[in-house]
Amino acid sequence: MKNKIYLVEDDQTVQQITSEYLERWGYELFVVKDFKSVLTEVSDFQPDLILLDISLPYFNGYYWCEEIRKTSTVPIIFLSSADETMNMVMAMNMGADDFIAKPFDLSFLLAKVQAIFRREYTFKENERQLTYKNYTLLPIEAELRFKNLSVRLTQNEIKILGLLFTTPEQTVGKETIIRALWESEEFISDNSLAVTMTRLRKKLNAHGFPSLIYTVKSVGYMVISSDEK
Repeated sequence: MKNKIYLVEDDQTVQQITSEYLERWGYELFVVKDFKSVLTEVSDFQPDLILLDISLPYFNGYYWCEEIRKTSTVPIIFLSSADETMNMVMAMNMGADDFIAKPFDLSFLLAKVQAIFRREYTFKENERQLTYKNYTLLPIEAELRFKNLSVRLTQNEIKILGLLFTTPEQTVGKETIIRALWESEEFISDNSLAVTMTRLRKKLNAHGFPSLIYTVKSVGYMVISSDEK
């Protein structure tokens, strides 16, 4: 069964070149048809990955990412002709899984796409469930549970908690987490990781979870049950 990719891009040349290239590699592509109805198209197509440009008609990519994240944990890679650090941080803050600056080499895009699917399948196949204290992480269901509480997680959030739950109450270095999320430290700043961690903490807090993730200054992060801190 082919992995399905939804391409939300306004430049028709980029649309054509990107879709034709990824289709040659065996992916099923659906190119946006109505820039006012991105959520509807996501619901109808049910993609396994979204490639989302920032500059779009009507509403920008940040808006659509935030809207998609209200109902879906599908991986999202941002595309942008502006490669400033602020755009990358903003993308991660909206819930993106990765960021590619345009113009990009098609082989680089393919590597990013393959990495997303490889990480998702490898982790979910190897870890059906991870537990720590009263917490249960369910990668296949993309969910974290605590007593009678539950919250849906993005792929990157699952990976972060998976790493931290594997060695609870021990520090996991920032470089280790960055490599696990993006398979490279190139083009990835500490800011991107910090924003991703902040977003995860806010999500858990908003769903009533006790404090769980703690920062080890200049080193990394760990999980500690708030009763044990």
